[in-house]
Amino acid sequence: MSENNVQKVVVVDGGSKSVGVAFLLAFIFGPLGMMYSTVSGGIIMLVVSLFVGLFTLGFGLFVTWPICVVWACIAASSHNKKALAGFARA
Repeated sequence: MSENNVQKVVVVDGGSKSVGVAFLLAFIFGPLGMMYSTVSGGIIMLVVSLFVGLFTLGFGLFVTWPICVVWACIAASSHNKKALAGFARA
């Protein structure tokens, strides 16, 4: 007699992103560091930072750089929430 009651276990790794790593990368590399948490946001902020940096002789980066850090952290947290919500539905 063979047993046909086999359970399959499916492990889904949503590729969570560390908010701490997102913070560190954005803090050190600015818009380029944002690419870890949000590629589209990193590209947007790279273009914005280039224009702001050119027109303000670099002083505008004191405004755009912290925005990059905050945006990167929010994007990483949002990514993790979406991954957990998708895991809960599966």
